[in-house]
Amino acid sequence: MTPLRKRMMEDMQLHGLSKGTQKTYANAIRRLAEHYGKSPDRITEEELRQYFLYLTYERQVGRSTCTITLCAVKFLYEYTLQREWPTLKLVRPPKEKKLPVILSQEEVRQILGHVYQLRYRVCLSTIYACGLRISEGRSLQVADIDSARMMVHVRKGKGAKDRYVPLPQNTLEQLRRCWASHRNPVWLFPAGFHRRSLMAASETHISGKSVWKAFRDALQASGIQKRASVHTLRHSYATHLLEVGINLRLIQSYLGHHSMRTTTGYTHLTRRSEELAGEAIDQLMAGLP
Repeated sequence: MTPLRKRMMEDMQLHGLSKGTQKTYANAIRRLAEHYGKSPDRITEEELRQYFLYLTYERQVGRSTCTITLCAVKFLYEYTLQREWPTLKLVRPPKEKKLPVILSQEEVRQILGHVYQLRYRVCLSTIYACGLRISEGRSLQVADIDSARMMVHVRKGKGAKDRYVPLPQNTLEQLRRCWASHRNPVWLFPAGFHRRSLMAASETHISGKSVWKAFRDALQASGIQKRASVHTLRHSYATHLLEVGINLRLIQSYLGHHSMRTTTGYTHLTRRSEELAGEAIDQLMAGLP
């Protein structure tokens, strides 16, 4: 590890960034350094300007990729190198207005039915049943399950915020069955190569990559053509709660959204909302010649 990378990693730790964000930022800076073949502290402001033009117009990367790169570069130059460059104030990734993919309840069941390894099936099922992010689901601990109150304690979610979400009875039974298959004293979904002894003694949880692969393989096996991901389960959870009449404020709390605006984005994705809109339009246009 170079002295500059070490310094940036330490600065990110002091700044309270999560381990995932630290890794993402470090990778973005590594790609910048590889593009020019030199240390980031030797890159000029004009080269930085050209790099963002390259990302936007030649590689045509998505908004999220460009935003992550911009945040990483800003952190490096403003905090670690303590340089104020006007170019960083000019870069603004274009806004995208994409609607999330939503799976029906039946489609969720079909996909989960094609996950054959118990740990991954229960992990993905819990992610859907509790509206969790993949990082929150795979890192659940035995102590996070409050069976008396039927709640799950989600620790250090996005923004390092804790929250409680309702625990369905069926999900509790699945978690108990999964835990009985390994009996790890800490983790509900421990790492280990499918051997009970390794999982029982594991000191860490399963990786995000392995959970993502299990979902991808199940999606392909189900024959469902939607471009879904593990995060789609969270979007589907929110939409399905709205469809059965759960209050938006409660859904905001369960998802851990900072702003209600983020949660209200699901309102026009519900099937019932579409049905009501269709009925109203039919009535409005009924008298047309």
